[in-house]
Amino acid sequence: MARRLISTGSPFEKAAGYSRAVVQGDWCFVSGTTGYDYATMTMPETAEAQARNIFATLAGVLTQAGFALADIVRATYVVTDVAYKDDVFKVTGEVFADIRPAATMIVAGLIRPEMKVEIEVTALRRGAGVV
Repeated sequence: MARRLISTGSPFEKAAGYSRAVVQGDWCFVSGTTGYDYATMTMPETAEAQARNIFATLAGVLTQAGFALADIVRATYVVTDVAYKDDVFKVTGEVFADIRPAATMIVAGLIRPEMKVEIEVTALRRGAGVV
């Protein structure tokens, strides 16, 4: 079973020695993703806008890997302040309305002050013969 590495081209990936996603068989493991627009390396001000950017990045990475947002089975949300939970839940509620992955939210610091939200997901290809 071949292992495939997926990159967004973010300078963080090379500097820290990680892949945005790793595909192993019918599984796709996506690293914690923050709200940067990787084309411009800009970060929106609000937690909601950051969450929207995160899901745009996740959708692109999953598509590149041969998966879809609907394949997500696990999500971990990290917010730097509990006050951001409603802004993030607004976006996750829209995106995951029918997908409903198992999920956890954690309040913790992130590595840059402009980062308010980070989301990590795991996807399992629909129809995979996992027992």
